[in-house]
Amino acid sequence: MRLRVEFTTEPFDLEEAPAHAVAAREVIQTAQLDAVDVGPFGNTAEGESEAVLTAVTALLRDSLEAGATRVSLQVNVIGTGEETP
Repeated sequence: MRLRVEFTTEPFDLEEAPAHAVAAREVIQTAQLDAVDVGPFGNTAEGESEAVLTAVTALLRDSLEAGATRVSLQVNVIGTGEETP
């Protein structure tokens, strides 16, 4: 199964990326995920379910430890792996 995760961390700082945002992005950028897109107001990544779920666990842990007061995320199934080309 393939999943897409979309997430943001708070509190926001428009002047400089807060430590919790940097921590979350580092997790996603170093994970074994596809189609990673990071931005100031939202981030997305896709990958196989186990890789996405492992990354989400690390993202939550690391961003909360770095000072996030809220982490909003959404996970969608984007494929079952049984599609034929």
